[in-house]
Amino acid sequence: MLLALAQWLQSDASYLRIINYLTFRAVMATITALLLGLFCGPVVIYRLSTLDIGQAVRKDGPKTHLIKSGTPTMGGVLILISIATSTLLWGDITNRFIWIVMLVMFSFGMIGFDDDYRKVVYRDTRGMSSREKYFWQSIIGLFAAVYLAFSVSKSDNARVLDIFIAWVRSGFTIGLPATADLTFPFLKGISYPLSFWGFIALTYFVIVGSSNAVNLTDGLDGLVIMPIVLVAAVLGIFAYVIGSAVYSKYLLFPHIPGVGELLILCAAIGGAGLAFLWYNTYPAQVFMGDVGALSLGSALGTISVIERQEIVLLIIGGVFVAETVSVILQVIWFRYTKHRYGEGKRIFKMAPLHHHFELSGWKESQIVVRFWIITLILCLFGLSTLKLR
Repeated sequence: MLLALAQWLQSDASYLRIINYLTFRAVMATITALLLGLFCGPVVIYRLSTLDIGQAVRKDGPKTHLIKSGTPTMGGVLILISIATSTLLWGDITNRFIWIVMLVMFSFGMIGFDDDYRKVVYRDTRGMSSREKYFWQSIIGLFAAVYLAFSVSKSDNARVLDIFIAWVRSGFTIGLPATADLTFPFLKGISYPLSFWGFIALTYFVIVGSSNAVNLTDGLDGLVIMPIVLVAAVLGIFAYVIGSAVYSKYLLFPHIPGVGELLILCAAIGGAGLAFLWYNTYPAQVFMGDVGALSLGSALGTISVIERQEIVLLIIGGVFVAETVSVILQVIWFRYTKHRYGEGKRIFKMAPLHHHFELSGWKESQIVVRFWIITLILCLFGLSTLKLR
């Protein structure tokens, strides 16, 4: 919004040309989201408290969590408001990539909102059924996948529509351009060409999977928000490189016009996340709830697909992956041993993984900070793929 205004007025006020610079707008997006989150935080927390929107704690969880019962939840609304406001102010509102990420993020946020609402109103820790939640996630994920399949290599929406029409007329046989290939970190010039259906399957898995992975990680005060900030920062750097014809050529990345604007969205996620951490750090004054975890996870997944950095997301989001794998292994092993021996056994003391460390004697603050350090190391490793190719 401010970009369009500056471009309109810059002939009379040349100093406004600084707003044309992507890096300047990214810094301002971070500051705007941060200040907005810090300013609105107390208001949102007070409002959630007066509405009696408190967290319902699992009775079968760690006993130390029982004192958290009643803490205001659904604080993810604060994050989403900060991100949307900052992005619309400093981003290019004509950029299709910003809108598809925002659409996916808020759609998943609505699923999380409904889930949180059921938990709060009915005091039911289960909330929305897994089947219902997965159904709506699948609808949104498939819609985004179909759109992105024809969007990652073109610079305008009209051209995307032309490609889709041509694909339908061809009997669904036209292949996707090279910029839609699956790229591999550390390997120069090596990529795996994806068919339309292969791209759809991969995109669906990344968006839905990352959303649920972040949601599973959200279990301790401040645990998930800092990894989200770090991962968003790395994806923002990749967006800047891939969106630049100069840097992408030098670093041997496919150039995708328009992707650079995702740096603004990533910067807004970072600023909003840091503001939320101010109130979410131990002992938390507010929890983000599913409305925050599902939406932010889906946003990170969508951004990685647009940038063609799905494997890099797997690396830098290693904490999210480990938490998810721990749940999968726990469920599979429990069901297998129950079927085989008549009694279910567990690999971990409790899943997700952070609960296992809690029951092993680690303090909550130790788990949180150590998971942050691990994420930082993984993000630095992921950044190294920019040059080591």
